[in-house]
Amino acid sequence: MTRDIPPLNALLAFEAAARLLSVSKAGNELHVTHGAISRQIRVLESSLGIALIEKEGRGIKLTDSGVLLRDASAAAFGRVRSACAEIRHRSGNLPFVLACPGSLLARWFIPRLDKLNQDLPQLRLQLTAGEGELDPRNPNVDATLCFAAPPWPDDMLVHDLGAEYIGAVISPRYVNYGSLVDAPVSALLNEPLMYPASRPQAWAQWAQANQLPADNLQLGTAFEHLYYLLEAATAGLGVAIAPKQVVADDLAARRLEAPWGFVQTSARLSLWVPRARADQRSALLADWLGKALDFAGQPKS
Repeated sequence: MTRDIPPLNALLAFEAAARLLSVSKAGNELHVTHGAISRQIRVLESSLGIALIEKEGRGIKLTDSGVLLRDASAAAFGRVRSACAEIRHRSGNLPFVLACPGSLLARWFIPRLDKLNQDLPQLRLQLTAGEGELDPRNPNVDATLCFAAPPWPDDMLVHDLGAEYIGAVISPRYVNYGSLVDAPVSALLNEPLMYPASRPQAWAQWAQANQLPADNLQLGTAFEHLYYLLEAATAGLGVAIAPKQVVADDLAARRLEAPWGFVQTSARLSLWVPRARADQRSALLADWLGKALDFAGQPKS
């Protein structure tokens, strides 16, 4: 049986190089030298009696046999990684890893982290941030807090924490604050509007809900992350758009104001937990988040 499977070190080196299409990057990922990866791939090719990769400029490309083995080895190693993550999870010796958008982490979660640790000391929470599309199936993550629209995938246990509401926010430091704060919502058609580059449609959604012609909006500066956008807004650089949950503390402290209120979107703020890893800790966290959001005065549906 063992003769049917090539050396595992060689397979591991090949899988990394094939996935990254780079021998050097594979060496960096596996913490070995470029030459060590090349030697392991030659061992694998010798074992199989066929070429798997070819040089292409400064990089590499896969032969047909290389593509076949890449797909099979990636799937196999992926299952092994997932199984190892599940075993570590079941051991109960690791912290509970929660992924969430960096803006939500910085502006809502961290100010409440001490309270959460006091209420749920058994959680041993570890936070990891990201922007854009978070992967709730990441084997290194126990749960993901994010805004997303239904329907939910069957392999996920999704704790629905409430509707997303978005709105235009401005700082009292903004140069046009005095003329805008009591103006009708249509006044924003004359303002350059800041927005997150990952969500350029947000202003159009808001305009539609407020019965304004979206084509007449004047989009201004785009920011790579919502966190940077809100920093610019609190500094008085312009009008921004944001979810109410993310700016809750800014509104309470009057760092930002929302003179025109918030409109509901199709997205929900929810805690995603892979069903295979759902346990008491994720249920406790979901319950705590639901109560914390209510306490913060967030709208619930």
